Amino acid sequence: MISGDSIVALSSGRLPAGIAVIRISGPTTRFVVETIAGSMVKDRVAALRKLRAADGSLIDHGLVLFFPGPNSFTGEDVAEFHVHGGRAVAGRMLETIAGFDGVRHAEPGEFTRRAFLNGKLDLVETEALADLVNAETEAQRRFAVQNAEGEQSALYLGWRRRLIHARAMIEAEIDFADEDDVPGSVSDTVWSDVRAMVDEISRHIAGFHAAEIIRDGFEVVILGAPNAGKSSLFNALARREAAIVTDEPGTTRDLLEVVLDLNGVRVRVTDTAGLREAAGKVEAIGIEKARAKAHTADLVLLLEDLANPAAIGDIPADIPALRIGTKVDLLKGGPPPGAYDATISTMDGTGLAELLADIGGRAAAAIGDAGDILPSRLRHVELLNETKGFLVSALSGERGQELRAEELRLAADRLGRIVGAVNVEDLLDVIFSQFCIGK
Repeated sequence: MISGDSIVALSSGRLPAGIAVIRISGPTTRFVVETIAGSMVKDRVAALRKLRAADGSLIDHGLVLFFPGPNSFTGEDVAEFHVHGGRAVAGRMLETIAGFDGVRHAEPGEFTRRAFLNGKLDLVETEALADLVNAETEAQRRFAVQNAEGEQSALYLGWRRRLIHARAMIEAEIDFADEDDVPGSVSDTVWSDVRAMVDEISRHIAGFHAAEIIRDGFEVVILGAPNAGKSSLFNALARREAAIVTDEPGTTRDLLEVVLDLNGVRVRVTDTAGLREAAGKVEAIGIEKARAKAHTADLVLLLEDLANPAAIGDIPADIPALRIGTKVDLLKGGPPPGAYDATISTMDGTGLAELLADIGGRAAAAIGDAGDILPSRLRHVELLNETKGFLVSALSGERGQELRAEELRLAADRLGRIVGAVNVEDLLDVIFSQFCIGK
């Protein structure tokens, strides 16, 4: 268990607020509680106390909770002071607590870092906790909770245990080949399981794009000729005047983005410059950005003015696209049947609800089943690819059993690095810097 300084921080939201939660963790915690609250409180039972500064003056009336280590979030003694959420009250409480010998203000993520170092969390669960704090949509929350509960870690540790067992069996066959109680068919069983693991890891890696969509958003790019109604649709989706709309072609020169929450899924919609051949230097740069953005999209909305359709040249053939007719309110008789996937009007709202529902459905389909276990970080994918590479090399059979067993060791090591089961000190500063001060 970590020893040394105790740390203190405001762990609740931005002030002023209804309540401010101030958290302290470390060996001085019990003494701080006894001094400020007048006496010790029962473990894990909220007690209303008068909270006093070092000079005996009253700071506030508030709730005090004490969580003795090792059965606490950090594994150390932890206490929380729930006080009124004014800046002056919280500031005086922090000043008073930090004034004790051996107590200092916490650094970003330091509470969670102590939890990791004390074995309360592994690295994957730690990263999931950061995701949970930052979750903005229901899909992000579900994904973070699933990983924080240890399901992702259990998958990786399960693979690692299988590899350790496989390596042990291979090395036993090498070392005790003459012994009667070591079956000669061990290799066949081991390598069959390793082949199955390669397939499992490959399928898992393939799910990373779905995880990216959950975390970063389903990317929708609006394309079309000048005056096709791109910015009008963008503003309608944003429900504000986010883009300038005029009759003058080429108004949009750069990429504009708005983030939507559609049925609990984060969706990023990008407005782009109108695609045309004759354009000025600045507008041409915007057009090039638009085409490049389309190549990374999950869905392209290809807009055409129903009253004045204009060609925009080639669009990415490998990106799903919806052909959308705009300004349907100006068109007498309606569009030709089957010519468009949808027809809309931003003036009277025709087709907008249906278009949003379609986009939301595609975004939900892209992230798959809510119960799927997905790699949640690029570093996971990189280490999984290394794991897979070592396993494929081991399965090639071109080298002796000793070297193949070493490939299994290296593969298990990479899986251990994901969850922090082996030395990962170089990763810690990067991971915990993502947290706020009080976490």
